[in-house]
Amino acid sequence: MITYSFLQQYWWFIISLLGALLVFLLFVQGANSMVFSLGRTEDERALIMNSTGRKWEFTFTTLVTFGGAFFASFPLFYSTSFGGAYWVWMLILLSFVLQAVAYEYQSKPGNVLGRNWFRRFLVFNGIVGPLLIGAAVSTFFEGSNFTVEKGNILETLGQPVISQWTNASGGLDAVLNPWNLVLGFAIVFLARVLGLLYLVNNISDTDLRSRARRRLLTESVLFLVFFLAYVGRLLTKDGFAVDPATGIISMEPFKYFHNLITLWPLLIVLLVGVVLVLCGIGRTLFCKNYVRGIWPAGLGTVLTVLVVLLIAGWNNTSYYPSVADLQSSLTISNSSSSLFTLQAMTIVSLLVPFVLAYIIYCWRAIDKDSLTKDELANSEHKY
Repeated sequence: MITYSFLQQYWWFIISLLGALLVFLLFVQGANSMVFSLGRTEDERALIMNSTGRKWEFTFTTLVTFGGAFFASFPLFYSTSFGGAYWVWMLILLSFVLQAVAYEYQSKPGNVLGRNWFRRFLVFNGIVGPLLIGAAVSTFFEGSNFTVEKGNILETLGQPVISQWTNASGGLDAVLNPWNLVLGFAIVFLARVLGLLYLVNNISDTDLRSRARRRLLTESVLFLVFFLAYVGRLLTKDGFAVDPATGIISMEPFKYFHNLITLWPLLIVLLVGVVLVLCGIGRTLFCKNYVRGIWPAGLGTVLTVLVVLLIAGWNNTSYYPSVADLQSSLTISNSSSSLFTLQAMTIVSLLVPFVLAYIIYCWRAIDKDSLTKDELANSEHKY
């Protein structure tokens, strides 16, 4: 029989997988953030815009699905984070709304602002979106300023408030923590690395490919500096441990390192993921005719981010700790939906493989051939 505890662990896995896929799909943001520096001519910029324009809806849809799944499976997190840290989430959503507006209107007749104004919206989304997503994820390990009083739900007067922020920052205090910014910049540079690998694979243009390969080394070094610094900090810092018998939360030295050792298959997956990312980057840098680096690097990104998110919640760990009141910290067991809700959602989740198969089919149909200037000139639909 499937237990309540199993369903809670299962849905943390689903949430982590969606988050990992979202980080991979941020290659759209990464490529867009370099549209002016990579594209020297209008034709080259148009190639970049139309290459990423074929995929931006996948990223946007995954972001919405990630948020919806989080809301349905762990509603207390949703109400606490989205209700208290609303400025962070609103800025993330604003950047993605600007992305949608930019794609839709940059080439419309009567555009008095000009294409480059809308492309600047895409650059904004390409930097601010990944930066704030990374900072928000880092609060899973660094903590946030909130308190939770579940007893308030029994109030009969007014509207009961279960969780509230202990300062007036609206979550913007997350960007004041330097380690949150370290992970944020790691995600920014990872998105740019993936964006370069994607453009090398998707655009058949000698000058753009050559420029992207040269840029790849710099972006990869910056990514590795921030990523390794954050992982080193993560594996040596105190973590937020949960006593499974009492639910009491306490600080445990080297908690996340212990999670990897205890859940040793995750350590193997993490190492495989890192090797795949390095393989995709390395082969693209040193093999002049190799253009498929986005696939090993993309798979490696998904595996690596998946493990990082899993160790934030599995093995009796608080995935959303409170630095204002340690016992208000959220765990998989104290913040999830009811047994019935998780059971119903689990049945729906069985359709996920079919959805992924459809996405793969659409992706292959769109990318049957690399994008060229001639193809773009003869295309009826272009951004």
